[in-house]
Amino acid sequence: MEQLDLKTLSLAILQIAEEKGIPEEKVIEVIETALAAAYKKDYGKKEEKYRAKFNKNTGKAEFVRVLKVVDESMILKEGEEPPKEVKEGEAKKIKFNPARHIMVEEAKKTQKDIKVGQELEFPLPRPEKFGRIAAGTAKQVLLQRMKEAEREAIFSEFAQREGQIVSGVIQRKEGNIVFIDVGKSTGLLLREEQIPGEFYKIGNRMRFFCLKVKDNPRGPEIYLSRSHPKFLSRLFELEVPEISSGVVEIKAVAREAGSRSKIAVSSKEEGVDPVGACVGQRGTRVNAVMQELGREKIDIIPWAEKPEEFLENALSPAKVIKVKIKKDKAEAKVPKDQLSLAIGRDGQNVRLASELAGWKIDVVGAKEEGSK
Repeated sequence: MEQLDLKTLSLAILQIAEEKGIPEEKVIEVIETALAAAYKKDYGKKEEKYRAKFNKNTGKAEFVRVLKVVDESMILKEGEEPPKEVKEGEAKKIKFNPARHIMVEEAKKTQKDIKVGQELEFPLPRPEKFGRIAAGTAKQVLLQRMKEAEREAIFSEFAQREGQIVSGVIQRKEGNIVFIDVGKSTGLLLREEQIPGEFYKIGNRMRFFCLKVKDNPRGPEIYLSRSHPKFLSRLFELEVPEISSGVVEIKAVAREAGSRSKIAVSSKEEGVDPVGACVGQRGTRVNAVMQELGREKIDIIPWAEKPEEFLENALSPAKVIKVKIKKDKAEAKVPKDQLSLAIGRDGQNVRLASELAGWKIDVVGAKEEGSK
């Protein structure tokens, strides 16, 4: 790897980095690490520390030897063991090594304003070329660090998208796990995050909620969801401009994925109907969300500050005569002919209403409609 080839090499690496979304300064850092490793292999000593400074415009590199500046308080005395824990504000004690350290008094002879803890650099002659082994070392370091940089870039990108909607293509299925191609990486849709009964056909493009992103040496693990309540909220944000602009606010969501959901909304501006905004003209907005979720039924509920009023709304479509709050639970009285509607099939309506409002609800039938 001759010195003159460095500019061509750097241009190629910078182009790859741009395609993979790796910041330019990170690429320069990777090149410099590889060059420093090559220099140490051919011209350096094992214990010494070297640094390369690469100029992408000229394609040339300068090399320096690095020594850390220390004083007597930082050096372990003979027979002294380093402390297991270092207190905040205290310098870590080290065993003095002239190959890596320099006393502050000596360092000031070279650089007057240098301080303890800083590094002192000594310029080194620039090599004309590197040997085969050193070039191989540089290549190995370069590939390894580029992979690390790419992994970091992907992790950083998706970490910022945590809690947002991402689009991806169904790649493959292994047991109960669905693998999703989300662009630069693969997302995981675990069984508990899938919509029950939903079919994931390979090659289909779908939307997902980015649940969490974990860093891993093999690459970031991106966990996706289609059953999470916040997925419903994000879909409404995409379909309802009043929500994305902040005029209408989603106050609470209760969801049984693939079956039925309840969403409570309020308006921050007078004259704006939050329920109407979410439903859309002829139901276009809510239908678009339902279509994305496989026709999951969605009840849009007006939010109310008073718990009694909100509980009445939450039990919709049933008509409620009266709600009474008793400590940690509520009793909702409904006409007898509305009892099954208020409870819902398998108790689903009252269960979702309880989750939405944050109260345990007991539904009781009135003796006759209108009784208190």
